[in-house]
Amino acid sequence: MALPKEKVSKARGRSRRANWKLEAPALVECTQCHQLKLAHRVCKFCGYYDGKQVVQIKEAKANA
Repeated sequence: MALPKEKVSKARGRSRRANWKLEAPALVECTQCHQLKLAHRVCKFCGYYDGKQVVQIKEAKANA
């Protein structure tokens, strides 16, 4: 089993753990319906991606 060769200082260990943080999702505006959507994904409101309709949406969703 692997063991550390040397002691890790408090500052070094804490600075490594300090990078665990939440980030807000990158939202972009849909070019068709102008709703916010996740980048590089099909719009869940209109079903368009890259200017083409790839998913048929059964009913119009209200603004969330």
